[in-house]
Amino acid sequence: MTVRITPSILNADFARMGEEIGRISSADGVHIDVMDNHFVPNLTMGLPMVEALRKVTDLPFDAHLMIEDPDRWAPDYVEAGAQTVTFHLEAAKAPIRLAREIRKLGGRAAVALKPATPIHQLADVLTEFDQILLMTVEPGFGGQSFLDCVLPKIRRTRELIDGTGAEIWLQIDGGVSAETIGRASEAGADTFVAGSAVYRADDPDEAVRHLRSLARQARTLTGHEH
Repeated sequence: MTVRITPSILNADFARMGEEIGRISSADGVHIDVMDNHFVPNLTMGLPMVEALRKVTDLPFDAHLMIEDPDRWAPDYVEAGAQTVTFHLEAAKAPIRLAREIRKLGGRAAVALKPATPIHQLADVLTEFDQILLMTVEPGFGGQSFLDCVLPKIRRTRELIDGTGAEIWLQIDGGVSAETIGRASEAGADTFVAGSAVYRADDPDEAVRHLRSLARQARTLTGHEH
């Protein structure tokens, strides 16, 4: 199983965003948090930021839409240059239809679940998605502590994904750091969103490489290589 580190630019310097992405050249992608101050109590970047950043980097974009009406807006993010568009199960009115629309436009469709949303709601339709994002904090703000209570959900999701035989990425987002990434990797996550752990480091790119190494090491040591 490939380990991927996709830093969140929520913790980057917004005044120098193009340069900030240049500081994570070994990352597997860029996680762009879109918040509307309705679905979550915070307001961040949107379509114009995705369009602007697309011009300065070739790294894949994962637009994480923490917004109230993803059915209306998610397809626009594919057209703005995001390779993956993640919407919340709790916000989507027709999640399978939306996932199919994203795929039809050439994007990867991803669905996100808050910590208290059970994975069994998706058990029979997992193959409609290219990625499952399990939030390991309550969405809305960067810098929160990792919720260990989500680890059993990561394990269960890994079992369900493996049972499909499909290539579906299992991403986690929230409180990912050198102290927590091993536990999440051992539980079965393969794609990790890290914000402050990367952008508060003296060398963000070295932080990316270190996190990737720790995730691989944890899986190897526990014999959970899939």
